Order: sequence, then C-alpha cells, then structure tokens
Amino acid sequence: MAFTLASHILLVPFGVALPAITLLMHYRGLRKGDAIALLLARRWSAVMAVQFAIGIVTGTVLSFEFGLLWPGMMGRWGDVFGFGFGIEAWAFFLEAIFIAIYLYGWRRLKPWTHFWLGLPLPLAALMGAFGVVAANAWMNTPRGFTLDASGRPVNVNVRQAVFTPMFGPEYWHFVVGVVLTAGYVVAGVYAVGLLRGRRDRYHRLGFTLPFAVAAILTPVQFVLGDSIARSVFQKQPVKFAATELVWKTDTRVPEYLFGRLHADGSVSGGIKIPQLDSVLAGFRPTTEVTGLTSVAASDRPTVIQATIAHWAFDIMVTVGSLLVLLALWYGWCWLRRRELPRSRWFLRCAALAGAACLLTVECGWITTEVGRQPWIVYQNMRVSEAVTGTRAASLWTMFGIVVVVYVLAFGSFLTVLAKMSHRWRLADEGAPTAAGAEDLEGGTPYGPRPLSTTASGDGGDE
Repeated sequence: MAFTLASHILLVPFGVALPAITLLMHYRGLRKGDAIALLLARRWSAVMAVQFAIGIVTGTVLSFEFGLLWPGMMGRWGDVFGFGFGIEAWAFFLEAIFIAIYLYGWRRLKPWTHFWLGLPLPLAALMGAFGVVAANAWMNTPRGFTLDASGRPVNVNVRQAVFTPMFGPEYWHFVVGVVLTAGYVVAGVYAVGLLRGRRDRYHRLGFTLPFAVAAILTPVQFVLGDSIARSVFQKQPVKFAATELVWKTDTRVPEYLFGRLHADGSVSGGIKIPQLDSVLAGFRPTTEVTGLTSVAASDRPTVIQATIAHWAFDIMVTVGSLLVLLALWYGWCWLRRRELPRSRWFLRCAALAGAACLLTVECGWITTEVGRQPWIVYQNMRVSEAVTGTRAASLWTMFGIVVVVYVLAFGSFLTVLAKMSHRWRLADEGAPTAAGAEDLEGGTPYGPRPLSTTASGDGGDE
C-alpha cells in the first residue's frame, strides 16, 4: 500500500491542478487573442488527458487494495467514512466526461463556448480531492458515530463524518500544495528550455504563467502549513510529539532540525534550537507540549517511526522555506523590471523546484500516515486489527504484480510524453511529421497560425 500510494500521489497534482492552469492559459489566449497561449493550452490539455489515463490504472489498483489489504477497517468503518470515497468516484467519472468534451472542443466548437464548457473540469478535480481528503481527515480525527456494546459504529452522522476537525486544514493545505506543485513542475520544463537557449516567447510564456501561479501560492501554503501543524498539536498531540521528537511532556521544549530519536528519549544529530518548539506550538515559551511518553508505548509511534515522520516533516518545511525565497526573488525582479530574473541560477533553481515539490508531496503523506501509527483509525482501530490475514507469500506475489503494473504504466506515460514533445518540437521548427500523418500542429487551435509567431519560435516543448 505504501508503494502504491507513493507512486499514485505523484500524479495527483497534475490530475487536480493541471486543468485549472490549462484553462488559465486558455483564458489568456482568448482574452488577448494570443495564438501562442492557445497553442500552449492545447498541448497541456493533451498531457492532461494522458496523465488522466495513467491515473485510471493506478487509481483502480488502489481501490482494489482497500478491500484486499484492509478488510478489518473497511468491514467495520466503511459505512462511516465511505461517503468520501463515493464522492471521489463520482468526481472521477465526471472528470473523464469533461476531459473528453474539452479535448473534442478544439477546432470543433466556438472559442468561448469551448472555454466555458471546460470550466467544470477543475471543479470536478477539486470534488475528487474533497472526497479523498475527507476520508483521510476522518481517519485522523474520527467523528460522526457512536459505538454499540460490541464496539461497532452505529448512529452514523454523515455530515460530522465528512467535516471532521482536521478536514478544513488538510483540504486547503492539500489543494494549494498540489496547485503550486503542478505550477512549478510545468514551469520547470520551460526553465530547462530557457537554459538551453530557447528564449522565444513560447518558452517565456510557458514558464511565466505557471511559475507566477506557484510563486503567488507559495507564501500562502507556508501559512497553511503552519496552521495545519497547530491543528495537529491540538487534535493529535501524540502525532505532533512524533514529528517534533518530543519525548516528555514539558514547557520550553526545544526544536530539533533533523536528528534521530533513541529509545531513552535522547536525540542525536541535528540542530537543537532551545524553546522554539513551544514557541511555534503556542506562540510563547511556556506552552506545554505533550510528549510521546504521555501514552503507553503500544499507543504511540516507535522511535524509528517518529524519526521517519520527523525527517519527512523537516524536509517539507525546508523545501517550503527555500521555495518562499525563490518566489520572493521572482517577485522582486518582476516588480522592478517586469521581466524574469536574468540570472541563470534562478532558472536552475526553477527547474529543480518541481522535483522538490513532488518530494514534499511524498513527505506530507509520510508525515500524516507514519505519525499516526499504530492507529489506522486514530484511537479507535490499530493497523494490526485492520490488515488482511493473507499469507506472506501471497502478499509478496501481489506486491510483485503491482510493481510490474506501475513500472509499465509510468514507463508508458514517460514514453508518450517524450514522443509528444518530439512531435511538437518538429512542428515548431517546421519539419515534416511522420509520412501520411495530418499535421495538426500547423495552425493554432482556432485558425491559421500567424507567420510572425511561427517565425519567432526556434524550439518546442522539452
């Protein structure tokens, strides 16, 4: 399950956020009569469709795993939190329809009609995120039920089960995070092109719009990240203790940047900053922070799990801080000169920002799931009670099949993207495409491509 989720989550930012970024570029193209913006929007929509197809494969595997690997959880709690998965399934279905309409609309619908028909697409993507985050937030702060004499949930309140205390902080942190991740990844592709000397307007616009979106959201995400950390401090104090390596409940608790927790409560390595953890948790040094030893050893993460959650959290915060500096660099230059920073180091950092954001997405998931151990439903069901009783040999066989499927799926995804990029580059350079194939890149999506824009482009997508 860890391998499946860690792989699938790499596609999530593009499934949720790429439709919105594409429509933003589409709107710019129509509003300003910009043929290059329309060309970018059309090409991004093709990438969006390919990504969605791969997401169908990885998402289907996940849906089967919930029943196969976690029968104890789904059997007992499915009626309580399963509504979120139902929402996600309908959103997935609607998103497939809207993607088909949007792709079909190029050159077949009136420009503005096509654009307006595309607007439900990001809404369906946000709806899917709503369902998944609602389910995860419930696992972190379960609500909306009572337990009968046998310990089974009854009197389910769907509204309370969906809108749990952690839902709001998790949802907005997730949405903003995937949008800025998609923005930095897309911009990074064009940053590589700019570094290779392709300084045409096609690459500048392909870089500027998604990077500007990501740069604007980066400080917002930093604030939301701080907010969700405080929510964890209040709602899941033991998880907070694990992510911050707090062993004993105390005030004036120091902050450790990285480091390793040991069985006696000591921390080796890392950088110790006195009193900072208490200040970050409650804005003053006298804030009391709950420690891991406040609960029995069987009810808290192990020292290894706590160290893993702590490192994942610190990596996420470190990358976020560096991205804030990158966004400020970009904003300062844009306000002063209305152009991109001239330094090649800026472009190098921008090219790496997308990969760094994908790393933080992984780290955010690790922090959430590992920090909650040993509970799969916080303080209500342990992982050991939820997991399947299938024999180890069967699990390894299943795992091997999943790895093969995912390697083939992601390999196909990258191969298709490479072929699309090559074809687009040939189209921009005026080179002939495959023999007998209709050249769909010979004009913009809504009419003949002006000669001036054709001549100005000396390169294509990376």
